[in-house]
Amino acid sequence: MTDVEMKQDDKAEDKKSQEEKEKATPPPPPPSPTAEIKSNIALIERAVATIEPRYTLRVLRTLTALRKKLDDKVLQDAIEDVYPKDSAVKKALLSWLPEASAVDHSMDVDAAPTQSTPITSDPVPECEIYLRLLLIHHLLTSQSTYPKALELAQETVAKMQVLNRRSMDPLAARVWYAVERTYELAGELADARPLFLAAQRTASLRHDDETQASLINRLLRSYLHYSLYDQADKLVSKTTFPASASNAQYARYHYFIGRIKMVQLNYSAAHANLQQAIRRAPPPKVAPGFYQAVHKLFVVVELLMGDIPDRALFRHPVLEKALEGYFEIVKAVRTGSLSQFQTTLSKHAALFEADKTYTLIVRLRQNVIKTGIRRLSLSYSRISLRDICVKLHLDSEEDAEYIVGKAIRDGVIEGRIVHEKGWMECGGQKSGYGPEVAEVFQRRIGYCLELHNQSVKAMRYPLNAHRKELAAAEGAREREKELAKEIQEGGDLDDDEPLGDGF
Repeated sequence: MTDVEMKQDDKAEDKKSQEEKEKATPPPPPPSPTAEIKSNIALIERAVATIEPRYTLRVLRTLTALRKKLDDKVLQDAIEDVYPKDSAVKKALLSWLPEASAVDHSMDVDAAPTQSTPITSDPVPECEIYLRLLLIHHLLTSQSTYPKALELAQETVAKMQVLNRRSMDPLAARVWYAVERTYELAGELADARPLFLAAQRTASLRHDDETQASLINRLLRSYLHYSLYDQADKLVSKTTFPASASNAQYARYHYFIGRIKMVQLNYSAAHANLQQAIRRAPPPKVAPGFYQAVHKLFVVVELLMGDIPDRALFRHPVLEKALEGYFEIVKAVRTGSLSQFQTTLSKHAALFEADKTYTLIVRLRQNVIKTGIRRLSLSYSRISLRDICVKLHLDSEEDAEYIVGKAIRDGVIEGRIVHEKGWMECGGQKSGYGPEVAEVFQRRIGYCLELHNQSVKAMRYPLNAHRKELAAAEGAREREKELAKEIQEGGDLDDDEPLGDGF
């Protein structure tokens, strides 16, 4: 046993020494942006050679983090290392960048190594489209280069359509997003709509699901940017969103559908679509802007449906500041204070107009008035229309009479208006007992009994299960009889019989 223990101790010491060595050795430095671009180019070439789009998708997953590290020097080095010296494509790509400046990049991590063998041929066309995509994102970082980015986007779309390669489809979906962003920042988003429509028809005929999903979202964004809700609704009715689209595309699509349904007063459908957008959206820290935009509409829809959003929603670290104005609206609607509602609406009008929710929040005025009338009906058995007008801050007694009459007709309150005397008589509070309550209670009891009877009828019992129970009972009786006989025959215990240790 001692030898085994020594071996276990040796193994434990070896593990500790390995862990100490791993801690002592520093982790490898992250690759430089130039090296990352070159590795992505190799993955794209591998995807084209093996006809495996998953390598291209792996490259596109790094696009969001990579474009934040781009600058002129990084892109120049990457293009010069990827293409041969006398390449026409290389000259065309470098023409979109300024000339190399004498900037010291000696502190860059993982500098690009010198090439041992010169490159003799251009990489596949997909690599050129990928580099053009990086160039567009880089040019969009400065307002002075917006016209240049627009020109590059138009040239990239034309080149992509001329090549017409199916292996370029995953890249094309990202390129169309960059094109839309370029037109939007340049203030010419409406001019891109015919281009998107033509590309969407082509993508649907080619069954390019990812590009088709991206273009449908681009068109919906363009329509909603200019408040063309009817055209957006026609586009949704005439197209079918691809079922194989990514979660990000689905989240955008449900968000746009929710906005359309809200304007059309279809609040239940809008609520369902916004819930789907929240479920499919990336984590809040990854896409905080989209997460905030969806929840702003979600709060307004719940208020329009007559519900009050959960208070914990406004304590979320990503939503707390963004939903500050909406939280004040929620408090005004919950208390039924029309004056507080009007004050909050005028205070945060700029925010609501920027979010394009101002007209939707104005609709909440009727909900605030209904809540106020309900509170008055519970507090007073009879109240004059003049007092209602003063308490709810209405313009005139005629408005108060109309609003109270509509609330009575809709079943919000129980009562009647006495026009001759100018007051509202509220219905008395119903007691907890009575024939109506007894009938409801009897219906619930009948439903429960019927459910119990159906459950008993639906239960299945094993065949001849009672025979096993009878046999077990008979065996128990026999064992009891035998035990009684042994006790009678054996008598008392002997005095010399041990009772156990310690006794």
